[in-house]
Amino acid sequence: MGEEGLRKRKGEDKTQEDGQSVGSQEHQTMNLQKQANLFLFLLRPGICMIVGTIIGSGIFVSPKSVLANIGAVGPCLTIWAACGILATLGALCFAELGTMITKSGGEYPYLMEAFGPIPAFLFSWTSLLVTKPSSFAIICLSFAEYASAPFYPGCDPPQVVIKCLAAAAIVIITIVNSVSVKLGSYLQNFLTAAKMIIVAIIIVSGIVLLAQGKTENFKDSFKDSKISVSSIGLAFYNGLWAYDGWNQLNYITEELKNPYRNLPLSIIIGIPLVTVCYVLINISYFTVMTSTELLQSQAVAVTFGDRVLYPASWIVPLFVAFSTIGSANGTCFTAGRLVYVAGREGHMLKVLSYISVKRLTPAPAIIFYGAIAIIYIIPGDINTLINYFSFAVWIFYGLTVLALIVMRFTRKELRRPIRVPIIIPVIVTLVSILLVLAPIISAPELAYLYCVLFILSGLIVYVLFVHFKFNWPQKISKPITMHLQMLLEVVPAEEVTE
Repeated sequence: MGEEGLRKRKGEDKTQEDGQSVGSQEHQTMNLQKQANLFLFLLRPGICMIVGTIIGSGIFVSPKSVLANIGAVGPCLTIWAACGILATLGALCFAELGTMITKSGGEYPYLMEAFGPIPAFLFSWTSLLVTKPSSFAIICLSFAEYASAPFYPGCDPPQVVIKCLAAAAIVIITIVNSVSVKLGSYLQNFLTAAKMIIVAIIIVSGIVLLAQGKTENFKDSFKDSKISVSSIGLAFYNGLWAYDGWNQLNYITEELKNPYRNLPLSIIIGIPLVTVCYVLINISYFTVMTSTELLQSQAVAVTFGDRVLYPASWIVPLFVAFSTIGSANGTCFTAGRLVYVAGREGHMLKVLSYISVKRLTPAPAIIFYGAIAIIYIIPGDINTLINYFSFAVWIFYGLTVLALIVMRFTRKELRRPIRVPIIIPVIVTLVSILLVLAPIISAPELAYLYCVLFILSGLIVYVLFVHFKFNWPQKISKPITMHLQMLLEVVPAEEVTE
C-alpha cells in the first residue's frame, strides 16, 4: 500500500510539473507574440512613410525604358531588384548622415561639413536649376501621357497635347501650393491613397493571371538580352528614377519612436517591400504583354488595364493620373526647404527664400520651380530628361556618400546615433562612379556634356557673386527684389515669425 501511494504521489507531481512546463511555454509564446506585435506597431509608421514616399510616377513610366535598354524580361526584373538593393544601401548611408548632422537642406549641409562651401554651392546650384525642376517636369509629362492616352486609342497622343497638358498641370500645382499649404497637404493625402489603390489593383490582377497559368512570356526570359556597360547604366538610371525619394528617409526620424533603432529597421524592411511591389508590377505587365508589345505601348499601365480590367479599364489611367499628379504635388510641396537654406547662406537670390505675408507659403520658390520646369518641358521628352536628371543627381549622391567616408576620419568627434558598416558607403560610392561614367564612355550624348558644363558654370557664379561679393550684382538685384516683394507680397521668413 505504501509503495502504491508513493507511486501515485510521484505521478501527481510529474503531472503538475508537465502542466507547469506547458503553462510556462504558452506564457513565453504569448510574450514573444506581444513583443513581435509591439515591434511591428513601432515600425509601421516608418515603413508606411517609406512606401508612400518612394512609390510614385516612376513605376508607370520606367518599365518601358528599362526594358528598352536591357532587351529581355529576365535582365529587366534583375535590374529592378538591383535598384532596390542600391536604394536600400544608399538610404542607410543617408540615415547615418541625417542623424549625425541634423541641419535641413538635403545633401547641402553634409557636403558643407565634409568638403566646404564650393561642392555645397554646386549642389544647391544644380538642385535649384537642374535636378528639382527636371524632376517636376518628368512627373508632369508622365501625368500628361496617362491623362491623354484614353483619348487617342491605338495611337500615340500628339506631343503638343502632352506638353500643353503637362504645362497646365505645373501651373495648377504651382498655384495650389503658392495659395495654401493646407490645400496642398489635403490634396497630397487624397492622391497618395489613389496611388496605393492602383498599385494594389495591378499587383492583385497580376497574381491572379499568374495563378491562371499566364507564364508564356517568361519562357527563355534571358534570350535576346543586350547587356553592355552602357545599357546597364541607362537601365539603372530609369529604374532608380522609380526609387527616387530614398535619400529623404532620414527626415522621418521625428515620426518614429526610438528612431535611431527603428529607422534602419524601417529602411531594411520598407525599401525591399517597395522592391517586391515594383518587381510584381513588372511581372503583372509581362503576364499580358510580350516585350515587343510593352515597348510599343505609349502608356504601359493603360494597355494593361485595357487587356485585364475591361470594361472598367478607365480606372487605370484615372488612378495613374492621380498618382503622378500626387508625386508632382509632393515635389512642389517640399520645394521651399533647399531654396530657403541656399538663400539664407547668400548662395541664391534672397527673394527666393521669402515667405508670403498673407498665406505663409514660400511662393517665390514655388513659382521659380514651376517656371524652370515649364522651360524643361518645351524641348525635352521623358527619357532624355530622366537620363539628364539621373546623371546630375548621381554625381552628388556619390559625393554625399563619399562625404560620409571622409568624415569617419576627419570628424571622429561627431556623435553617430546610427553607424553603418564602412563597406556599405564604399559600395554605394563605387556604384555611383560607375553610373556616372558608364553612359559617357559607352554612349556619349550632348545632354551629359550640357549637364557637366552647367554644373561647372556654378563655379563662375560662386567666384563672382559669393566669394568676392561684388557690389554691382547687389545693385542690380536690390530693385528686382523690392519689386518682386511688392508684387508677390512676400517678406523674409524671420519677419513673418516675429
